[in-house]
Amino acid sequence: ATNGTPEGPGAAEPKEARVWRCLEHDDRVAELFCRRCDRCVCALCPVLGAHRGHPVRLALEEAALVQKITQNCLKQLATKKQQEVDNITQIEDAAEKLKAHAESSKTWLAGKFSELRLLLDEEEVLAKKFIDRNMQLALQAYRQQIESCGEHINVMNDLSHRAWSISQEPDPVQRLQAYSATRQEMQQQMNLGELCHPVPLSFEPVKSLFKGLVEAIQSALQMPLDIRIKENMNCQLSGSSSTKPGTLLKTGLSPERSLFLKYARTPTLEPDTMHARLRLSADRLTVRCGLWGRLGPASALRFDALWQVLGRDGFAAGRHYWEVDVQEAGAGWWVGAAYASMRRCGSSDAARLGCNRQSWCLKRYDLEYWAFHDGQRSRLRPRDDPDRLGVFLDYEAGVLAFYDVTGGMSHLHTFRGTFLEPLYPALRLWEGAISIPRLP
Repeated sequence: ATNGTPEGPGAAEPKEARVWRCLEHDDRVAELFCRRCDRCVCALCPVLGAHRGHPVRLALEEAALVQKITQNCLKQLATKKQQEVDNITQIEDAAEKLKAHAESSKTWLAGKFSELRLLLDEEEVLAKKFIDRNMQLALQAYRQQIESCGEHINVMNDLSHRAWSISQEPDPVQRLQAYSATRQEMQQQMNLGELCHPVPLSFEPVKSLFKGLVEAIQSALQMPLDIRIKENMNCQLSGSSSTKPGTLLKTGLSPERSLFLKYARTPTLEPDTMHARLRLSADRLTVRCGLWGRLGPASALRFDALWQVLGRDGFAAGRHYWEVDVQEAGAGWWVGAAYASMRRCGSSDAARLGCNRQSWCLKRYDLEYWAFHDGQRSRLRPRDDPDRLGVFLDYEAGVLAFYDVTGGMSHLHTFRGTFLEPLYPALRLWEGAISIPRLP
């Protein structure tokens, strides 16, 4: 009620004792509030004054209502302010998570591009070895031809010397006898020999292969990255009613696995190598622990102390991929590859899978994962416990790599070196069973 005037010396009175006067009828108290004019008025104003017919209300009731409205407004403002504060917090959290995700994505990309560079380096080495090998074979053939031509020259030099001697023989009888002895040989040599025209060995097919590869990569990379990403997403999402990328990725064949399946093998196990406590299925693809050892004479190829077994066939060249199912292997298993020269007797490191120069393996025991070779070990930390392992061997490149098939072909470990003997799949059990699935 700011439009009235306090009675008497109101400045010195308490706030509760102030009485507001009507501006139009200053001798009357402004006890009403005109809601149309937003002004405090007396009781005469809506009847006889300028506020005649206007809606009015007791000023105290209106003031109480205003107090309630302002308190609600303050609460709403406080709530909205807290919402904005929460929004800022969420946005800042999202920004931090985005930064962390961006860094982890760049780290992942760095690893993939490093792997790609390694693959390209290996491919370059293989291509150069191919050229060197074929060049040496051609040069060897050339050397053999040169040696053959040299031998022919020696024969002709000898015959030329004898023919000259016959032509210089003064005695006619001796000359005729010497000619008769060499006539057949001379007649054979009178015919001209064949001329050699070595066909040059061309490496254009090799160059053409990698030229096509480079052109394909260049053609793909010429398209802007954002367009390639969009097209790749459309390709993944086509043919499915689901809009969740995670769901789609779980239903399809992993691109990485499909690449490995080009080199798919299903190696069988050799019963003559396995420990007497192990049992082999009829198809030689599953080995499990038995309660008792087998009776009968032990083969010299058999592991006599460790529960190990080797594959029947070894790989001495090329690329090969096989898988090993370990979901029934219990608490401990060893999966890898070994030379046939690995020791079979006793339980020393020379006979343990992964503990010598003749073998490589991944080991799981006591909820820990390790990669072993030649007594050296590396701790592995897979995202999940693998139920099936993929094993990829590139013999010439010296690569033996392991992947978690059930985990989307996530990489577990890669051994790199130079293989000197054929490699055989190798397994070791602690309990349960290990199987080699059949691959298409």
